[in-house]
Amino acid sequence: MFEQIVNYFSEIPSTHRSAFLVGGLALFWSLESFIPLFRTKYAKWKHAGINLFFTFTTVIINLAFAWLILKTSDWAVSQKFGVLQWIELPLWAFALLGLLGLDLIGAYFVHWLEHQIKWMWQFHLVHHTDTNVDATTANRHHPGESIFRAVFTTLGVALFGTPMWLVMLYQSLSVFFSQFNHANICLPEKLDKILSWVIVSPNMHKIHHHTTRPLTDTNYGNIFAIWDRIFRTYAFEKPANLKYGLDTHPEAKENATLKGLLKMPFQPYRPPTL
Repeated sequence: MFEQIVNYFSEIPSTHRSAFLVGGLALFWSLESFIPLFRTKYAKWKHAGINLFFTFTTVIINLAFAWLILKTSDWAVSQKFGVLQWIELPLWAFALLGLLGLDLIGAYFVHWLEHQIKWMWQFHLVHHTDTNVDATTANRHHPGESIFRAVFTTLGVALFGTPMWLVMLYQSLSVFFSQFNHANICLPEKLDKILSWVIVSPNMHKIHHHTTRPLTDTNYGNIFAIWDRIFRTYAFEKPANLKYGLDTHPEAKENATLKGLLKMPFQPYRPPTL
């Protein structure tokens, strides 16, 4: 079984990679109509249009970094450099450790940094100012932020000596789980809580999108919930008590227009409310 996974992701066609993005988005966007967490009325298609623009720019930037990631992976494997190259593991453990490592560096750590460094936060604002979080919000990242994340993914590949088949598996899972935990869907409370001990569940991640601190600075994970618990950035709040967006950017001309969002990183810094 694991050998088949390796073979598949070693030669995964670009159409299949696109299917992970489009298929997951279609699935969760549809489920939002049947089991919504919040029954709010908003211009869903207009909202999706803006967020899909940023999805497109993210895809373009990831394609631009594909060569660098490939060369980094090939170098690390050929030189036996990185955590995965230094220890002997069964294939399943090798894959799990690799996924954990890329999730730590390429998702959790860079996300945490974006909340600590002002100029990085200015780009990350585009993601946080969404006042109607749904599956399309998953890829609502300013092109500048997409570059940050691609750089840290490359760093993760180097540090862990990750082969390309595992990079492809990670990126496919990352897209799917990001859409899952951003989706405006309501899972049974007990199920969501159980899932949140292993993976980032919808209720767990929605806390991160609350309008003010300290909740904004919690629950940074994307795939695995372990990092927020290890680094003590986990928080819990009932969904009914949450409000999306940022109180520093409440105007629709900033948080709901393409022009406003593209300009946002270059405006004067506004300290988040505590």
